[in-house]
Amino acid sequence: MRAVERVGARPVLVTGADEVATADRLLVPGQGGFAVGAATLAGGVGDALREYIAAGRPYFGICLGMQLLFETSEEAPGAAGLGVFGGAVRRLRGEGGRKVPHMGWNALESAHPLLPSGAWMYFVHSYHCVPTDDSLVAATVDYGEPVCAAIARGNCVATQFHPEKSQRRGEALLRRFLEEVR
Repeated sequence: MRAVERVGARPVLVTGADEVATADRLLVPGQGGFAVGAATLAGGVGDALREYIAAGRPYFGICLGMQLLFETSEEAPGAAGLGVFGGAVRRLRGEGGRKVPHMGWNALESAHPLLPSGAWMYFVHSYHCVPTDDSLVAATVDYGEPVCAAIARGNCVATQFHPEKSQRRGEALLRRFLEEVR
């Protein structure tokens, strides 16, 4: 919430399906595991989020807020995500001796206008999204293997990295999303 305030917006905490339906923009942060996140989709919240995104309204997911857009996760077998996009969330393999969880700074490789290629962003995760449609991938990083760092489709943008922890570049991304994506 503080990162959104720092870029000049006034965030409102949304807790129910009715509030999702009336939001101007949604920024869905992520902290915690897939099973806990999937459980929050009950009570109509999941349906409201799917309808919101299907209507082309502005959605920005961060970390778990990105992972929940997919169908399933190896982290929580049997727990269902939103299924907005085909694909699954898989555990990082730690290729090339890389540590899991992936914690630290990595440079984005991107051709998406909101996500500047070469920008260093901060990551904290053990799982990553593997979309069935490669055109959904808006940015990647090299973590011993190409890892999906962001997705974008229409007004739905989501990042595996944490813009709120990525200093000026992350704040610039949040500001641009809030100002440009309508």
